Amino acid sequence: MNQLNGVRQRILGAKFSKSVIHLCQDERVRRAVDVAQNPDASDAELQDALRAAKGYAAKTYTACGRDTDWLVQADHFVAAAATAALTPAAQLPERSNPAWKAAFQARMAKNCEMMEGEEGETETEAERQYRIVGESL
Repeated sequence: MNQLNGVRQRILGAKFSKSVIHLCQDERVRRAVDVAQNPDASDAELQDALRAAKGYAAKTYTACGRDTDWLVQADHFVAAAATAALTPAAQLPERSNPAWKAAFQARMAKNCEMMEGEEGETETEAERQYRIVGESL
């Protein structure tokens, strides 16, 4: 993933976020993921989307660890995945990239969903992400 340019990393990160978007309760985060997937999104649209996703991730952060409402925590991780996808690589620590950070946060969201549910899925989020990468390259 490190070989991808910033736009392709953003789009890939958005696809990872989209795979768990059903766990998100906030329409602004859903729109932010749609913007992140758009290769022609303007800088202003991307900044607005990042602000919305980051704001919701910050708002829901306090719910993490406070109780065992796994779906509330999953909601936070979806917003964190969208935030990661939309964060310009220049604003991330060296040796980090938006797609990888979004993948990690999406997996956390999926783990929370599995904690809430009784049954596991046949395809794990990691397997789904490998398929997404294969389809995207």
